[in-house]
Amino acid sequence: MARKKGKKVVVKLDLPKDDTTMIKLYAILAVSLFIGLACFGFWLTNSSFLKSPNGSPLFVNLVCGYNPNEVPSFADNETCDLMKDAPNSIIWEEEEWTDFRSQGKMFDVPGVDETRSGGYQPAQPLVATCDVDSSKPIPYQFSIRGSDSIPIPGGTHDGNSGLTNDECILEIPDLPPGELYQVVIISKDGSVIDSASFKLDLTFYDGVPEYMNNGSIWIGPKYELGGLEIHPTIFLNFFGLALFFTFWPASFYWDRVKANINAMEEKFPDFLRDMAEYWKGGLSMTVAVQTLASSEYGALNDEVKKMSDQLSWGVAFSDVIGMFADRVGTPIVKRAISLISEANRAGGKISDILVTAANDSREIKFLESERKRTISSYISVIWTSYMVFLGVIVVLGKVFIPNIANSNSSDSGGDGGGSEIGNMQIRNIDPLFFLTIFYYGVNMQAMGNGAMAGLMATGRFSNGMKHSGLMILVALIMFNFIVFSPDLIGISQLPGLNPSVGTFRP
Repeated sequence: MARKKGKKVVVKLDLPKDDTTMIKLYAILAVSLFIGLACFGFWLTNSSFLKSPNGSPLFVNLVCGYNPNEVPSFADNETCDLMKDAPNSIIWEEEEWTDFRSQGKMFDVPGVDETRSGGYQPAQPLVATCDVDSSKPIPYQFSIRGSDSIPIPGGTHDGNSGLTNDECILEIPDLPPGELYQVVIISKDGSVIDSASFKLDLTFYDGVPEYMNNGSIWIGPKYELGGLEIHPTIFLNFFGLALFFTFWPASFYWDRVKANINAMEEKFPDFLRDMAEYWKGGLSMTVAVQTLASSEYGALNDEVKKMSDQLSWGVAFSDVIGMFADRVGTPIVKRAISLISEANRAGGKISDILVTAANDSREIKFLESERKRTISSYISVIWTSYMVFLGVIVVLGKVFIPNIANSNSSDSGGDGGGSEIGNMQIRNIDPLFFLTIFYYGVNMQAMGNGAMAGLMATGRFSNGMKHSGLMILVALIMFNFIVFSPDLIGISQLPGLNPSVGTFRP
């Protein structure tokens, strides 16, 4: 008889696997703690709690190798990639000058002050263009001059308004910081120029590192998002992120595990009731479990299938249900399995024990559901109170504090400036100081409210940290998109060329 070849018999063995729940939890805890501590370390080394004598954050001194007792100069900052100053651009477009023979206007050039430059002054290129119109060809001169009225090297253009190919443009490779620079247009033959306009485009450095504000506080790079200017890596954010990453990932995972166990407990009474029915029908417990493995029990399906497989491999029924109780590990399941195990060992009418255990488990789950429904209103109150608190803080930070700061901005006397009301001196306030206090307070409120919400709802700290993490995320979004605006976190607007009010005749 010929033997058939090419046919394979495939046997799938669904062997019981080790429970990796705790291993995953420990792995998540290790990673989240590492990230959380890293965020906490970054926040702490940039906060005022560890301020160095030189005024720079400890983080900057460590990364750039600065002497903490010496204030770094602009030249020192330029040697550290983290602290380099990004160039800024200023554009000045003057209104048309009309009917003149010679006319000029003074302006200032911002830049790094010599006392802070440390002997290094980067080049500040200037591109100047002009447009001169007249009814007849007129030779003219367009120039950029210093305060001594002497043209800057490369800062003079001689043209003729009647030439079509006349391109009035000046490219000065470096225009040092200074005051009373002059932009001048002169008719060389004394004729009247009908109209003229010009545009100056200056690239300059203000000496403030790109990732720092005017108070040497880490604010990180700038991002434009939907017309908003945000600094997501400002050091304050890392305080909230440290709390979030330390507690939320593990809490979220463990809460999912408990939710899955709760779903199994919901189906557990149905499983016990069906086992009782099969026992009444004359089937043994082993056959009953193997038959029920094809039934639908939701989250309990995998556990019933696992028990059926173990029974098919010859494991005793008492050992199988004992391992099931250990895997689930909840008091409801352990108590019911203990009753079933004792009844199976003693013999007798096990169906009554199964029905009693099923009714007991169902009653307990019903009471838990009632507790959740009752507590849900309190959870809503906690979230509402937190959102109201956060809203008040956001309004204070965005509206109230800036108005007070602006009202006291004049230097009317006193060491710190401010304003006077009668004999009372009101000193200037730093908006960022109050924003910092507000932000810390909101995060602490989130931790407390979230923990209370979780403990009231489930009695588990992990569920509370899940609420806290979500509250911290809401605070992060609200502060970054509303409160942490450039003017409030210490970023001053770019200085202009400060042109003089009127013109002069050279």
